[in-house]
Amino acid sequence: MLSVENINVYYGSIHAVKDVSFEVRQGETVTLIGANGAGKSTILRTVSGLLRSKTGRITFLGNDISSADAYKLAGMGLTHVPEGRRIFRHMTVRENLDMGGYIRSKEDNKRARRDVYERFPRVRERKDQIAGTLSGGEQQMLALGRALMSAPRLIMMDEPSMGLAPVLVQQIFGIIRELNEAGATILLVEQNARMALSVAHRCYVLETGRVVMASDAGDLLEDDGVKKAYLGG
Repeated sequence: MLSVENINVYYGSIHAVKDVSFEVRQGETVTLIGANGAGKSTILRTVSGLLRSKTGRITFLGNDISSADAYKLAGMGLTHVPEGRRIFRHMTVRENLDMGGYIRSKEDNKRARRDVYERFPRVRERKDQIAGTLSGGEQQMLALGRALMSAPRLIMMDEPSMGLAPVLVQQIFGIIRELNEAGATILLVEQNARMALSVAHRCYVLETGRVVMASDAGDLLEDDGVKKAYLGG
């Protein structure tokens, strides 16, 4: 579904992503793990058209999207749940959802919103509330719901557990697992490596902008070196 080949991304003179290649197959959950500053979020921003790679190629569903504008990618079925939620804080919950479905017809939007309410009852309960007044967990559910409004083929999630209490982290990762089991393909960036590996099929480990390891997620959970470096021993 997604193929990233030899991308190199810079912030000015800083070489943030170095010759990175990976792929995501239909129906998989693939995770990128690594320390802060390893380049994980930069990779997602590059795939979603917010940054440009100096080299290489990115293809999605067989189409070269290396130079595609971010807004066009949503129409192709690629959606990005950014780090820090990035909801529209001064809009209502329902208005946030409608922004996620702006590319679809009114009737499709209505059905999608009904599906989001069914999956996230707390979002339905808060539909008329100003989004910035929601709790952190509710905001993350809203961000996920907004992403689902566009009927995505691939959902990219950046640090969905950031700032959440442990019980909410468990809930969010339960939702990620349910989405994948329902057919969603997911590319996940997550600082909580153990939780990410618990829901993923495959994993790429990044260090200072490079992929240094690629494996089935279950194998990495048993790898002593990975456990020591990323999973707390």
